[in-house]
Amino acid sequence: MKDLKHIRYYEDLLELADNELVRKAKEEGGVAVGYTCYYIPEALLNTGRAFTVRLRAPNTGSLDISQYYMSSFICGYSRALFERAFEGGYNFMDFYASSDTCQQMVRVVENLHELDISDNPNFTYGIIDSPLKISEHGIKLYIEQVKKEYIKPLSEKFGVDFSEDSVRKAIAEHNEMCAVFEEISEIRKEDNPRITPREFHILCMVSYCCPTGLILPYLKETLEDLRNREADAVSPWRKRVVVVGSEIDDYAFDEILENCRCYVAADRYCFGAFPGRQQIVLNDEEPAIDQVCRYYLKSCQCPRFMSQEKVQERRDYLKKLVDDYKADGIIYEQAKFCDFWGYERTLNTQVMQEEYGVPTLGIDREYVVRGSGQLSTRVQAFMESLEIKTIQKGGH
Repeated sequence: MKDLKHIRYYEDLLELADNELVRKAKEEGGVAVGYTCYYIPEALLNTGRAFTVRLRAPNTGSLDISQYYMSSFICGYSRALFERAFEGGYNFMDFYASSDTCQQMVRVVENLHELDISDNPNFTYGIIDSPLKISEHGIKLYIEQVKKEYIKPLSEKFGVDFSEDSVRKAIAEHNEMCAVFEEISEIRKEDNPRITPREFHILCMVSYCCPTGLILPYLKETLEDLRNREADAVSPWRKRVVVVGSEIDDYAFDEILENCRCYVAADRYCFGAFPGRQQIVLNDEEPAIDQVCRYYLKSCQCPRFMSQEKVQERRDYLKKLVDDYKADGIIYEQAKFCDFWGYERTLNTQVMQEEYGVPTLGIDREYVVRGSGQLSTRVQAFMESLEIKTIQKGGH
């Protein structure tokens, strides 16, 4: 297939956290809000002058400084963020929206504060205390925390408009972007899809890492290109999988799977499309802020939720993705030293296979996966096992 429209531009945008569109938004008076977790209501914090940037550390090399301050037993993502902050890579950030959901990530915020790393004189942050289960009390706590720790400082210090009209306008723009991804996700269901896993990962990443209003026109043009794109005459893919697990912002992960001719039909990881790129439906009876907060808390699929109903919900959600996207198997991936996903991967690699009947591979990985021969070998072996299962069932 020919190159997808704007794909090279998207790759350039992902080379820097402080990319061209982030700088443009800042020049136009925007307030840059960095964040790292689904618990932070991304769509809500794109209101008024504020725009969100999902923090990442592209082209990460040595982690010596972060290892000194945070030890080598912290996940690579957390250490990479601290290392990049220490280098001055996040000086553009005005506000850091954090959560106590991951204590490793909280250590990043604490070090930013205690070491006074940012050169931005306006820099400040907020940390919410997120509930561990879904209940009316928990939802009320979550809404109060978001208003106190995010909305209040952004309003008072930066003058961000969180009026009802402003919030609903932001959600409308968010939904417009999500509509693009919902249509692209339908394309991924095709027997011979017109979009590759690597391309989808790049599109999804730029939607998180760039101001919505500035990246949306490009995404719409890319979607139009996809509508008219013709797939290769013969499908190159051996099998289809759903990838689920902890944060992946290195799209080299998809390149490794593509080289094994493994098609990522759906992605259930942080920075992924499920959940995250679905439209938020608002009613006219309640304040928009309350509705958005409730949506994020209820739709969250983070393994931090340990109540039995949420554990079961995550498994059922994953099985539905497997069925809807006609996947042959599941790849559970976990960033090394990620506490929550380490437990989830170990248990559910067995549960999804034995109780749900879906072939499942569990892997752990470094933050940077480019050039990982071990990962390639394991995926290749998994593809062969799926093909053998098909032959045993009388397929081709």
